[in-house]
Parts: sequence; structure tokens; C-alpha cells
Amino acid sequence: MQTADKLEFERFCELPLSPTTHQALEALGFDKLTPIQAQILPHTLAGQDAIGQAQTGTGKTATFLITLIEALHARPFAKDETRYLAEPRAVILAPTRELAQQIFTDCREFIKFSKLYALCMTGGADFEKQEAQLYRRPLDILIATPGRLIDWVGRGKLFLDRTEVLVLDEADRMLDMGFIPDVKRIISKMPPNTHRQSLLFSATFNTDVMNLAYRWLYRPTFVEIMPESRTNKNIKQQFYLLTEKQKFVAIKQFLAQADVKKTIIFANRKDQVKRLYDNLRRHVQVAMLSGDVAQSKRERYLQQFKDGDVKVLVATDVAGRGIHVDDVSHVINYTLPDLPDDYVHRIGRTGRAGQTGVAISLVGENDAFNLPALEQHLDTKFCLMQFESDNQA
Repeated sequence: MQTADKLEFERFCELPLSPTTHQALEALGFDKLTPIQAQILPHTLAGQDAIGQAQTGTGKTATFLITLIEALHARPFAKDETRYLAEPRAVILAPTRELAQQIFTDCREFIKFSKLYALCMTGGADFEKQEAQLYRRPLDILIATPGRLIDWVGRGKLFLDRTEVLVLDEADRMLDMGFIPDVKRIISKMPPNTHRQSLLFSATFNTDVMNLAYRWLYRPTFVEIMPESRTNKNIKQQFYLLTEKQKFVAIKQFLAQADVKKTIIFANRKDQVKRLYDNLRRHVQVAMLSGDVAQSKRERYLQQFKDGDVKVLVATDVAGRGIHVDDVSHVINYTLPDLPDDYVHRIGRTGRAGQTGVAISLVGENDAFNLPALEQHLDTKFCLMQFESDNQA
């Protein structure tokens, strides 16, 4: 594995991209490259495999979308060359439905001036509707969750033997969620790694992730973008000690504050999310995201939150993985997550795009034992405040 060289480009206009991609980037207002884009794109645009280690919000989605779009533009089909339906040229695998949908939304913006055709396939969506989209025209880019993709391949409806580019996003999360056997089966249906370009992105790298990278990628370039601190300095972190019974009172009190705009409340379990939703809906406009909510409703709820029709979103970690909304003012941890990385991800939903944000964690007797590991992970000592009710919540 080779480490990427120093930066070669600073702005998108300097990159050797196709006219339609430059047009899309200009329409999106993209100007300066982020560090990971500047370090990886010179290699991936030359056709090399790459591994990127970077936190959410660093520009990795644009990095792999630009790479695969340019790879497809560089190898256009001749007019007399036969193309078959249900044979994607590029495949992007994401661990959750929401993340896959977010990538698809971004992808459509990047290809809007080109003739490329992209689809998103996730669990919970209607098979017949997806099949109609699949057979509408030759498919260029497929964004999918592993389980649904396995379904289509197993039904003999989708074929991966013509895959030219493979992207694995949030590989560490796919490992945590048990998707690796599915991913192995998917990759076994593709050309060997010497006959496709492969990109792997992960926020963290352990031995398991590195072993997968070595197996699935061919002589990859490795780029590591480490943040100055694990958490965004624009996010004010507050920790309150309180009893489990006080938690709902505390949430109502915090939501009533004048500076609270859009808020995401995270809980560890689906039943906690449902209970919070049922209680909060009597007081505020609220939506929920969890594995128990139908995919069509999840998409609708997330869009309502993005549009500002709903100000409060209650979610589990899995469902909250693809939430990229720039104007979230507050994140509330109803329960502290079991994994420190999940805490970093949760609070990263606020303070995006240069804005400031507030992360409030409610520490009760059932989750206080997660604090030491979190402090060690972030190499800091939290100031714990005693929650005091204002008697008006």
C-alpha cells in the first residue's frame, strides 16, 4: 500500500474533469478542494485504487462520486456496442438506507448535466417499482445497501460482472453491522480487483477493516485525514446528571429554549425512540427514524425535517447514519451510546458547514458507565452539571 503524495490541486477548476462534471460542480458552488479530495483525486482520476480514512463532513462522498463519474466518461460505449439492462457499471455500497439515499441525492446533482443513469436500491422499498426503474434503460451507477443488492442478484434480476468501479462507504460501519458476508458475496460476482477500480472509505481502521481492504483493492493509495480533534470545535458539549425519570422533563425544557431550531434526539434502542416520539408529539412537531419505520415513511420524515416542516427528529444510530442537514442547531443524547465513535457521529449532525452547534447529553444511572470509555476515546474530561428543572416543562 502506498501513501498519497502531497497536495497537487487546490481548486476543482484545476482538475482534469469532463465539461458536464465541471458544470455540475459550478452549479453546486464547489470551489476549493477539501484535504481528502486534494490528496485522493489525483490518484483516483488516474485510475488507481484508494483507501480514505476521514470523518463525515470531509468531502469523501464528492471524492468517490467524481472519481466514478469520470471513470465512466473516460470509457464511453461505442454506438454499435451492445449494452444490457440490469448491468451497472459502477456500484456504491453503503451500510444504511438513509446514507444510500443521501449519496443518491448527491449523485443526481453531480450527473444532472450528463447522460448517466443512477438508481438507489435499499431494503423496505417496493420491489416492482425498483424493477421498473431497473429495466427502464441501461444502468450506469447503482447505489445500494448490501442486503437488497444480494436479493436482486439472488433473483437473477441484476448482474455485476460488468462492474468497472466499486465504492465501499463506511466500511467500519458495515463491519459493525454484520454486512461483510453479504459484501463478500457481492464482490465475488464482480470482475477481479485487477479489472475494476475500487475505493474504500472508513472513519476508523482496525485490523479487520485493513484485511478487507488488502483483499478487495489492488495496490491502493492510502490517505488519512485526521481531524485536529475527534469532535468539531464548533460544537458546545454539555453533560447533565439526572435520574431516568427526569430525562423527558429535561428534553421538553431544552426544546423550549429560544435558540433551539432543528434538533435531533438520539436513543440507543427502537423502543426508546418510539416512546420518545409518542410523548413528544403531544408537545412539538416531531418525526422518528428507526428500523421499525417503513422506508417510504423514513424518507418522507427525513425530507420534512430537512424542509423545516418538522423541527424535532428522534432517531437510533443506524437510522441517523445518513442525516446530512446543515442547519441542525442541537443534538440531544437521550442515552449515551455504547460505542464512543457513535457519540462522535451523533454530535457531528450539528455544527456542520462552519456553523456552531450544541450537543446535550443526558447521563442517568443506566448509561453513566459509558462515560469513562468516552472520555478516554476523546482524551478529555467532561464537566458534568446537575440538571435543574425550571418547573415549567
